[in-house]
Amino acid sequence: MYLHAGNNKIIRTKSIIGIFDMDNATLGADTRNFLKKVQSDGLLEVSKEDIPKSFILYEKNKNIKQTAVCISQLSSVSIASRAKKSIEG
Repeated sequence: MYLHAGNNKIIRTKSIIGIFDMDNATLGADTRNFLKKVQSDGLLEVSKEDIPKSFILYEKNKNIKQTAVCISQLSSVSIASRAKKSIEG
């Protein structure tokens, strides 16, 4: 199954590692540093130019164990609800 993360960005649900609220998660320096590293590595995807509300950490390439982050304008609650509906069918 697949998850629509907003603005035509689709992520395979079984590849999702975590869904995080942008405001709460980025309070910690470790998370901010992680997001900077992901961006410098070219693995940060922005689903829209609007105010970011959440980000999704997911496995981009299983063969080389590569992860990526998708920043979304949708809330983490909305994305989690979509993921749950996608899994339940």
